[in-house]
Amino acid sequence: MTATLSLSLLRLAELAAIVLFILGLRFLSSPATARFGNRLAAVGMLIALVAVLAPSAGIGWWAILIGIVLGSAVGLVSALKVKMTAMPQMVALFNGAGGAAAACVSTTQYLIWERAHAIAVAMDPMTAVSLVISAIIGAVSAAGSVIAFLKLQELMTGRPVTYPGQQVVNAAVAAGIAALAIWLIVAMGAAAAWAYLAMLVLALIFGVLFVLPIGGADMPVVISLLNSFTGVAVAVTGFELRYNLLIIAGTLVGASGTLLTILMGRAMNRSLGNVLFGAFGAKGGMEVASAGGGPQNVRSATVDDVATMLAYAHQVIVVPGYGMAVAQAQHSVRELADQLEKHGVSVKYAIHPVAGRMPGHMNVLLAEANVPYNQLFDMEDINPEFPRTDVALVIGANDVTNPAARSVASSPIYGMPILDVDKANNVIVLKRSMRSGFAGIENPLYEDPKTAMLFGDAKASVDGLVSAVKAL
Repeated sequence: MTATLSLSLLRLAELAAIVLFILGLRFLSSPATARFGNRLAAVGMLIALVAVLAPSAGIGWWAILIGIVLGSAVGLVSALKVKMTAMPQMVALFNGAGGAAAACVSTTQYLIWERAHAIAVAMDPMTAVSLVISAIIGAVSAAGSVIAFLKLQELMTGRPVTYPGQQVVNAAVAAGIAALAIWLIVAMGAAAAWAYLAMLVLALIFGVLFVLPIGGADMPVVISLLNSFTGVAVAVTGFELRYNLLIIAGTLVGASGTLLTILMGRAMNRSLGNVLFGAFGAKGGMEVASAGGGPQNVRSATVDDVATMLAYAHQVIVVPGYGMAVAQAQHSVRELADQLEKHGVSVKYAIHPVAGRMPGHMNVLLAEANVPYNQLFDMEDINPEFPRTDVALVIGANDVTNPAARSVASSPIYGMPILDVDKANNVIVLKRSMRSGFAGIENPLYEDPKTAMLFGDAKASVDGLVSAVKAL
């Protein structure tokens, strides 16, 4: 009776965790409820950990508890100390840790089986398939996430890394992984440990080769895709361990990551294959530069000129980009908006789906500055507003405002939907210099007669605008 009751409580805890995961994802779909959704998911994870720990008494109980404490400490310290500009890198690393965990579980399961069984005893087919798939996808996700981190952290170039015969090398590595995987699945009882380890090493190599040719401008899509990989690896690990909670949690992550990847690809008007194999940004931007006349044909403005233009505008649309994130200017931007609203100016924020370095990057930054959610507008909703907008204030958003996407067929971003800032009456661009954006292509918007450049650190420039508007 007691055993039955304990099992029922365990199943109830697992059900509660699953429900909280689903509700957490539901609330994460809106900036207004995202924090609550995150807390729900965190509570669900705590319940899931307890559900795992409870039946493990006497079987590594203390080891599990130590792992939970250490993992929680690392996560807490990382979350408190990481700068908002480094949030994409942290997301990439944490996602890589999830993929590595799935690969490690599969490796441990394989080694345990190898030691516990005679070489002639074949592994259960479902377990063999799950183990191999989980190890491969987890290793690819882990290695790919590390490369994404290095690119985002600028420890290596953000441009696509390509070399002659790259596709042939990738195909050869993938074929080697497939051959070893099939051998391990079909002849698990006879395959030696070196075959498994070779497969794992090749999967890690493939993860590196997979992300190397992808340009920095595509990092939001790549991070989302790698996140879905990790979810799939975790779900398959659940089949391997016969644990329903892992299956459902992994499926939720995999499905949501896949859906987000598809939506972001559509927002860029590019297929997933083009993102993964197109070496986006490899041409550097010379084609776009030739269409304009060079970055010398720009007009600069002073802080006082821009402040006057903003204060006497009817409507201002702020277009945040990675430049705002680097300068940590989101609080200053909110203060500027408050001052403009005191002058009777309508202020709105235009959010491009792939602005920044991770999905929802700008939403996170603006939420940190307590920008009202009803002032944030998606690309489809805000674009019709630009023709009746007096000033579009672009803060470091280079590639998502580049009109070459509409008019220059040779541009790497041709066909990508952009924010129509060039249709505003006036455009003010805050930039440190005339360097191209993360995609490595120049922006002819800066040569538009309606555009004026305000050079300098974004935070310092916005703080100057705040003071000048106050003085008016």
